Amino acid sequence: MQLRIIQADTAAQARTADTVAVPEPSALAVRYQRSGNVLWAVSTALGLLIPAILLFTGLSARVRQLAQRIGRRWLLMVALYALLFTLITALLTLPLAYYEEFLRQHAYGLSNQSFGRWLGEWLKGVAVSAVGLSLVLWIPYLLLRRSPKRWWLYAGLATIPIATMVLVITPIWVDPLFNHFGPMKDKALEARILSLAQRAGIEGSRVYEVDKSMDTRTVNAYVTGLGGTKRIVLWDTILARLEPDQILFVTAHEMGHFVLGHTLIFIIGAAALITASLYVVHRVAGRLIARFSRRFGFDQLSDLASFPLLMLLGSIVSLALIPLLLALSRYQEHEADRFALEITRDNRAAATTFVRLQEENLAIPRPGPLYTLWRGSHPALGDRVDFANHYRPWETKERMRYDHLFRPAK
Repeated sequence: MQLRIIQADTAAQARTADTVAVPEPSALAVRYQRSGNVLWAVSTALGLLIPAILLFTGLSARVRQLAQRIGRRWLLMVALYALLFTLITALLTLPLAYYEEFLRQHAYGLSNQSFGRWLGEWLKGVAVSAVGLSLVLWIPYLLLRRSPKRWWLYAGLATIPIATMVLVITPIWVDPLFNHFGPMKDKALEARILSLAQRAGIEGSRVYEVDKSMDTRTVNAYVTGLGGTKRIVLWDTILARLEPDQILFVTAHEMGHFVLGHTLIFIIGAAALITASLYVVHRVAGRLIARFSRRFGFDQLSDLASFPLLMLLGSIVSLALIPLLLALSRYQEHEADRFALEITRDNRAAATTFVRLQEENLAIPRPGPLYTLWRGSHPALGDRVDFANHYRPWETKERMRYDHLFRPAK
């Protein structure tokens, strides 16, 4: 009995010695977060102001008239309106985009990007957005014509196959427009990652290294694609600044998203939010059109010129509902952390990874409840460090949540 107590005390002391402290944020990181909060508020306000301007000035109706004169056929008119709408909104938001993506990132030492490269990326982004909108905008307006009472439900449900298709084609057709993707240069580390993927039950997994150091000094990794296009993407900056064990934990986290089906769950959650937003639009839009039809330049929601009204009302509702979707995202990120800890059993690598992310990306370890509610897609880094320090069910013989998903190591 005494021997078991001594062994337990020894194990507890070892865990305490291995605990990673959450560092205080730097003064630069505090300023970066505060200015980011202001920028978020400005961007959110602008996202409401621009569609309101397009509505109440009648500009949207004039754009629809122009598209109608040029396009003549309905589908072509919708595509032309989408292209013109995207161009107008992009130009109106250009000053903010230039500050947020270029000036601010350089001011805080987070960017290596030249102005010419930033401008090229911005232009490509506008082009992709214009093409994307022109391909899908006809769907809600066709539904408005065919089913005026249930269009909001069908349009919300349609976001599921659309989002799924986007996930399939984005890694192949869109992402390569902005970055160069290639195989990992560190073959030994790649072999460890692929071995871990086999343990996680992921067949045919692919790991890509993307050259981001020419643009940014921040570090990142993410999971993208669906089915045959699924892949784990590691920025070259994270490969240069994290240790191999830390990289292994990061990739295990991304594998957790695959294995636990987080992408599909998030798509369904987003579709539910969009459907709720469209229902509110359906109930409210008619009253606004009846009151302001002369200023708007249209008298029916099925008129293509009503698109800014859909955006405005949808954005207002989404602002109220987005905390629910962010809460789902934080839960998924937490469970991916749990998955990674259970498959690697490397608490120190996990905790030190979060510390490095905090330091490299000028993050705040505990940003506060308001930030968490409306901006926090991930758990606070301080909470993630604490979880990584203390979650050790394999040591205490407690039941692990995901070990039944793991294959034996070869």
